[in-house]
Amino acid sequence: MSNAKAVLRKEVQHLAEEAFHHKLISGYGDGPDTNEYQIVFQGKPRHFALEEARSFLCELLFETQVDQHSEELSI
Repeated sequence: MSNAKAVLRKEVQHLAEEAFHHKLISGYGDGPDTNEYQIVFQGKPRHFALEEARSFLCELLFETQVDQHSEELSI
């Protein structure tokens, strides 16, 4: 695995841990292929290419932050 892929995999793992901590996903881990990552979202395991996993998790975490800030502003 190239250094760039290793860095991307580590970033995806960090994002997945963060999403899991916020209870946005119920599981995560390496996929069957070295270029894939598995994320359990809404009870269903999904396999993503590393780049797609990063995008999915970033969007999920971003939406959660926006929702939290919107709730804070409306109080």
